[in-house]
Amino acid sequence: MSNNEDLTSSVETRRLPSPDRRSAPTPLDVRQAKFSTSMRGYERAEVNAFLLEAADGYEQAMRDNERLRQEVARLEASLTQYRELEGALKGALMSAQRVSDDMKETASLDAARIVREAEGRAELITQKAQAALEDIQREIDGMRLKRRESEVALESIIAALHSTLEYVREQAQRETRIIPHRPLLNVAQSA
Repeated sequence: MSNNEDLTSSVETRRLPSPDRRSAPTPLDVRQAKFSTSMRGYERAEVNAFLLEAADGYEQAMRDNERLRQEVARLEASLTQYRELEGALKGALMSAQRVSDDMKETASLDAARIVREAEGRAELITQKAQAALEDIQREIDGMRLKRRESEVALESIIAALHSTLEYVREQAQRETRIIPHRPLLNVAQSA
């Protein structure tokens, strides 16, 4: 065997990854690594201790890496859940905003309707009050006219009574002026 063949066969027995290997060495590969010895080589116990320590560190790093991958997956699932919740909240908020806007619009329309109805009722009440005022004014005018007619009638009665009284007084004065020339005897006889 040539030197190249010895190197190739020794590399395969060492179980070290070759450059053409596609995956990184595992902790098991590091633990089971075998090296050929030479005269001026490294201390075997130190190399083995270093390899075991490296394998432990590598194994811990792989566990941490796997734990972190699981944590990332869990966080991504939570993030997805929170994003869905955010979407639902945004939808609920938009729906609430639409309901609020609809309620405002409905309240505004109701308020305008109520104001129109109140204005209509106020106008009707004003018209009724105006009509009642006109009726009362007509009644007052009618009562004034009746009072005036009554005053005129009373004045007429008073004038008539006054005229009658004057006539009666004039008659009484005329009768007292006329002295009867008849003897009293005649008056007594006729009685």
